[in-house]
Amino acid sequence: MAKITFITRENESIILEGTSGSVMQLAVDNNIPGIDGDCGGVCSCATCHVHVDPAHTDKTGEASEIEADMLELNDHANEQSRLCCQLEISEDLDGVVLQVAESE
Repeated sequence: MAKITFITRENESIILEGTSGSVMQLAVDNNIPGIDGDCGGVCSCATCHVHVDPAHTDKTGEASEIEADMLELNDHANEQSRLCCQLEISEDLDGVVLQVAESE
């Protein structure tokens, strides 16, 4: 089981637990504001954009080429940006902190 902390745009901290699936689906299922997942998790819309706390980037790894290409189109992307549809829940993510990114 992994505990994942979402920091909303209003600076509210929400801790969720998950065992499998994508981080985006966990967020959508629990109504995390700002995580819409409009494309259903196929890395084609960036409505699940988050910034990984710099202390936790080793837990999430680097974005794939397709994910990086999608993030390049987003004005709010930075070096900590990830699409949480591309983050699979595992024990490796336990304790990760994700800031919900601003939307376009």
